[in-house]
Amino acid sequence: MKQHLVKIKSIKHITHDVLQIVTEKPQEYSFNPGQATEIAINRTGWDDKKRPFTFTSLPENDFLEFTIKTYPSHKGVTNELLQLGKDDELILHDVFGAIVYKGEGVFIAGGAGVTPFICIFRYLQSKNEIGNNKLIFANKTTDDIILALEFKKLLSGNFINILSDEKTEEYAQGQITEDFLKANITDTDKQFYVCGPPAMMVAIEEQLSHLGIDKKAITVEEI
Repeated sequence: MKQHLVKIKSIKHITHDVLQIVTEKPQEYSFNPGQATEIAINRTGWDDKKRPFTFTSLPENDFLEFTIKTYPSHKGVTNELLQLGKDDELILHDVFGAIVYKGEGVFIAGGAGVTPFICIFRYLQSKNEIGNNKLIFANKTTDDIILALEFKKLLSGNFINILSDEKTEEYAQGQITEDFLKANITDTDKQFYVCGPPAMMVAIEEQLSHLGIDKKAITVEEI
């Protein structure tokens, strides 16, 4: 397994618990929109602790960007990332990922599960091919919505949010249910992309099946 050592070029919060980390890009390092790599921190005691993170930069960019939800209370890798700064080093590993764009459709994400879709939507925008793609995004509160302004600009009325822990006039409140999907899916003859917590992905796939969506049209991130 080939490893690549890269320096951090910038690191900042984009929500209260999500970091945007930009790093150097190794020569001839390639990936497809929606894919990820395993990352470790080049520090004693952390260099063998790998965690999967999705690329949110475009394949043609001369840098790499990662959008990472942090869990300080876990005292793990994401908490250690919070201690890093410019010129600290990360260790990149092989590229992997099941989420690949197969055509226009509905993207359904829970929390940090939206990260593979960030790169896909940015890629489509770069090609002027956003089309009628739709994002259904589940979070706890408004403050948890990753890149809300960017998604609003990209998708306009096709950016649909639901919040489990907060009532607002702007967004639906509760969990994604079969009825919620039915109300927000206007065409079942499309591609469907699902990424989020494992239990959520299983539930959504079942709900889509109940709505008559062909299993072959559903792309789910590998658990």
